[in-house]
Amino acid sequence: MTALNIQSISDPALQEIGAAVLAGRRVSDQQLMSMLTTPDVNGLGAISSAVRKERHGARCFYGHSLNVNYTNICELRCPICAFSCDDGAAAAYVLTMDQVREKVTRACEAGADQAHIVGGLNPVLPLDYYRQLVTTVKSVRADMYIVGFTATEYDYMEKRSGIPVHQLLAEFRDLGVDALPGGGAEIFASETRSRIAPKKITADRWLDIMRLAHRAGLKSNATILYNHVETHDDIVDHLRRLRALQDETGGFQALVPLPYHGDRTDIPARRSRPSGVDSLRLFAAARVYLDNVPHLKGLWMYLGIKVAQVLATVAVDDVGATYLNEKIVHAAGASTPDSGSERGLRAMIEQAGFTPVRTTAGYTAT
Repeated sequence: MTALNIQSISDPALQEIGAAVLAGRRVSDQQLMSMLTTPDVNGLGAISSAVRKERHGARCFYGHSLNVNYTNICELRCPICAFSCDDGAAAAYVLTMDQVREKVTRACEAGADQAHIVGGLNPVLPLDYYRQLVTTVKSVRADMYIVGFTATEYDYMEKRSGIPVHQLLAEFRDLGVDALPGGGAEIFASETRSRIAPKKITADRWLDIMRLAHRAGLKSNATILYNHVETHDDIVDHLRRLRALQDETGGFQALVPLPYHGDRTDIPARRSRPSGVDSLRLFAAARVYLDNVPHLKGLWMYLGIKVAQVLATVAVDDVGATYLNEKIVHAAGASTPDSGSERGLRAMIEQAGFTPVRTTAGYTAT
């Protein structure tokens, strides 16, 4: 890694981190904290940019996908969620299979090759409904890459059906699920987690389900939610646990840091939109610290196009996908469009100085 000039870095702690990176040594938890709190964001960006370039060169990935948010009725009603509602509410809905088929057909006609299936924990839905979601998507396009159901949803299926999670994961893999999204991780630290998502599965349960998914041959993403009430210690704890599980299984394809949007929720965001510096520190620190996770996603739909472009220059190698008809973050006040175009994503990447590479969540070029 010859692109990193340690002498140009003003923070002595970052100089030590830069030297470790050049020597191929793993960065410590204490050094992660130094990166999250350093005033030398330019020096941090130089280190993470060197790591990004070493791993991915000029490539920047994107996808062409649709979101199938099949229901917004949810038992959990997390304080951080503006998408969910109670059964019987005016805005409550459950997609029928005909509606799912229509959405997938329109998306395929527009060129989509990936479906991201996530919804609320709706007590009226039987296990067969989840099965039908997968088979309906596959009936429209047999080779559709399906990122299906969070760890929270698989835990709920187990509780409702009595079928152990490891069996459910194998069954849905055989039905056509290719990977798991990283949702539901939020923040692992128990005190903070109990404030923002008190009824959601514990961090240990989330990690265990991901472990089982990886053992079943399913890859997954991992997420971290920031810009709410989390502390730097919480972030260090979260990334430490992810790195440890990745050392064990190797099943995480990407980390996806998600900036929290607090409109119409019970917990206000720290800032109405996280500052560029906040995001840069987190993304750059994660890029350097997570030496065993190959990809770092900066979702343009959450971050905004300009911030996503800046982050691509220092850390991000994947800006997300078209996400046709995304509902969850827009319910909480995201100001970006709820759908993107392939042409727009390619232009965004090229304007940032990178070569766009279309892929699925499995990172095989399409």
